[in-house]
Amino acid sequence: MKIKIDDVTHPCVIAFVEEHMRNLNLLSPPESNHYLDLDALRKPDVTFWSVWEGEEVVGCGALKEMDAMSGEVKSMRTSSKHLRMGIGALVLQSIIQAGKERGYQSLYLETGSMNAFYPAQKLYKSFGFDYCEPFADYEEDPNCVFMLKKL
Repeated sequence: MKIKIDDVTHPCVIAFVEEHMRNLNLLSPPESNHYLDLDALRKPDVTFWSVWEGEEVVGCGALKEMDAMSGEVKSMRTSSKHLRMGIGALVLQSIIQAGKERGYQSLYLETGSMNAFYPAQKLYKSFGFDYCEPFADYEEDPNCVFMLKKL
């Protein structure tokens, strides 16, 4: 597998992200979905990673700069055929390393509170993220949980 910083223009990456958004729309009500769409993933304050196995995209994740001292983990996804193969960990390691290199003191994230999101929460906890209050412009939402990792 190969991980790389991506410009979100390759048709395979676009299809992967679009599938991610469709899946999130099935799991959460619209007001609880906070994913970045394709245009937002291409903005200068976002770094996007894609994971490839040959010609297939098998995972992705992004880091959005919140301010000079903190970032937000976004768009974490692993292909359903490649779950529990270390892809999420590979992406999260890259995001955390980038945050440290940028001098961030904190990384935040928002994810779902439903059972489908428990594996993601478990991954984040294994990397030192702890539950926190809503941050930035987020508000309390029974469909969301918020997490923080101090760097």
